[in-house]
Amino acid sequence: MKREQIAKNIVADLRELAALTSDIDGAQRIAWTPTFKKATEWFAQKMQAAGAEVWTDAAGNSWAKFAGESDECIVIGSHLDSVPDGGWLDGALGVVAGMGIGAYGLADKKPAKTLYVVGWADEEGVAFGKSCLGSSAVSGIVTSKDVLPLSHQENGRSFSDVWHEYGLDATKIGEAHTAFAKLPVKAYLELHIEQAPLLALAHKSVACVYGVCGCNRQYITFRGQQGHCGSPVALRQDAFIAAAQTTLDLREIALKYDSYCTVGNIEVKPDLTTISPGYCRISLDQRSIKPETMQIIVAEAKAAAQKHSQEGKLTVEFEPIWHAEPILFDEQLVEDCNAAVDEETGARHSMYSAPLHDAVPLNAVVPSVMMFTQSDPGISHCKEENTPQPQLEEAIRAFIRLAEKELGTKFAE
Repeated sequence: MKREQIAKNIVADLRELAALTSDIDGAQRIAWTPTFKKATEWFAQKMQAAGAEVWTDAAGNSWAKFAGESDECIVIGSHLDSVPDGGWLDGALGVVAGMGIGAYGLADKKPAKTLYVVGWADEEGVAFGKSCLGSSAVSGIVTSKDVLPLSHQENGRSFSDVWHEYGLDATKIGEAHTAFAKLPVKAYLELHIEQAPLLALAHKSVACVYGVCGCNRQYITFRGQQGHCGSPVALRQDAFIAAAQTTLDLREIALKYDSYCTVGNIEVKPDLTTISPGYCRISLDQRSIKPETMQIIVAEAKAAAQKHSQEGKLTVEFEPIWHAEPILFDEQLVEDCNAAVDEETGARHSMYSAPLHDAVPLNAVVPSVMMFTQSDPGISHCKEENTPQPQLEEAIRAFIRLAEKELGTKFAE
């Protein structure tokens, strides 16, 4: 089958999945919901119809196997779940691209290496607050000790109870890693939307992704003295003012070092109209592709908070949430990915990712690489998320070229 037709078929399948699992507000494939189950069943049915062996592993990930001449294998995938009111391409693109390569690209061919297609479970972390849950379990990063204490963030139900409804045993989540570790995986490939406007602004449809930003998350808590709103402003120990001034400094830090600083959550107490607050806690997420820059921006954020705390006669506390170092993908796979982009578009284009993806935990255990397609408009996690079809198809064609390189088999015309 021609590469152009495979790409068109993949887009048609993406639209089919979107119609099945979306409503007027967007995609609703939130992990461990009936709609998510509908998506996993759709995956299994489509892959069985294509002649693949299908199963669900001990971490709830959906798998399909297209046997090759060798047990040596590559894995293509992304996540099947979405955020509430999400977009039609986030995660789904990488899964359905892998499905299409197996179903259409290998329809009448046996590749040199075996192909595994995977739909990772709970990448978004909506249910239990842990991002990349399924891929982290397969990579051995998350174990039963990590998940058993968790409760559902919306209804408070235990992790074990929720998983039991889906035929999964939380105490056996580690079996997913045991099974995966036995596979002779030579490459993990993931196609994903950029979720930002850079490719659209550069008039590029596709890029090789050579690495993913590190991330440092913490809470910063300012404590002062609550008081009447009629008290003199200059004499107040207003915790919110210090938090606001720090937040403005964080924006300048991000711009200064070409990095990312985000205050996404603000908690103010007592949260009343007539009281200047004596307590304010903000969340801070900082990201950079450079380890040395990560250290600098974290240090400067702390200094800014301490400065404004001192000026306001407040105390300030720092509570770590999570930290991950920047990662670079496998050099040879990055080269192959760049070559695939060049062959399809006539020019190389590479970039790093600021958002976290399943390829990050996978990269810890197997050689990995990602490819981005344009987001236009450059937004995601909403129903407006989109990639124009010509750009989407071009990116899929480039990804097919990459898959051919790693499978050791030319299957598209």
